[in-house]
Amino acid sequence: MTSSLKPDPSMIGGVAKVPFARLPDPEAMFITRAERFDFLAQHSPNLAPYLRFLGGIARAQARLVRELPTPEPIPASRIELARSSRMPQLDRNDMRSALCKALDRLCELLADVDMPEPARLALSALKDASASDRDWVMTNVLTDTIPEDSVAPHLFAAAALQAHAAMSASGLHVEQLVPIKSGICPACGGRAAVSMVTENIGAEGARYCSCATCQTLWNEVRVKCTCCGSTKGITYRSVETEEATVKAEICRECGHWVKILYQNKNPSLEPVADDVASLGLDLMMRDTEWKRGGFNPFLVGY
Repeated sequence: MTSSLKPDPSMIGGVAKVPFARLPDPEAMFITRAERFDFLAQHSPNLAPYLRFLGGIARAQARLVRELPTPEPIPASRIELARSSRMPQLDRNDMRSALCKALDRLCELLADVDMPEPARLALSALKDASASDRDWVMTNVLTDTIPEDSVAPHLFAAAALQAHAAMSASGLHVEQLVPIKSGICPACGGRAAVSMVTENIGAEGARYCSCATCQTLWNEVRVKCTCCGSTKGITYRSVETEEATVKAEICRECGHWVKILYQNKNPSLEPVADDVASLGLDLMMRDTEWKRGGFNPFLVGY
């Protein structure tokens, strides 16, 4: 295992003006994610069972978005308020009722998915939970605060929220979105899972953050902390070599790190799947002074 700690040599200066955001195509995205999880499972013996499990969830999410009703459009007054106040257009508090229905159906769709016994027990407990207990779980996933001692039921609720939120985001108008602040999704206010250097959005070399909740991509300049926005003291580490396609982008100003995926070097990289599959980087960084800044409900506890 090797590591590098130096500025990113692939980006000095800026890039051409690129689209601010790209909204998700929910069904196609979840199918692509499932396929990527399956591929990664074939090449990651230690993580294979978990990757296949998450692939099964992604396929269930693809089915779920086909079945769920189309979310109601956002009122024009809400859009204008969001734009003028620099707020996300989607209100998470308004998602609770739809999340409850999405979670009920997802639990049914997951009945035949192969999963570890602890996950099966958590799924059963979630289905039979009291209204107050389920409301507690939903509140946690709606606020991106998943307790490390109760990861399993929250994983399923987060998957249901991803499906509903992606459908909601897909109905927005990208030209009406405005920047919020570094690392915060302009569509739903969610946290970034990772950032990606792309080759097929606007211009090669542009960097986009990927929302862990609604899966919207939004542009952030390179060599900048996606947690605090600082451009000072940004360095990079990797498990492999300097040519690694997944690295930790470290900020010495705020003490956090977020993965950066070089999709321009490997177009098959998928933000959620490859975040999970690069767990070795998390384990390496766990022994350092820096804290993980990217949010992924499938990696809580690692």
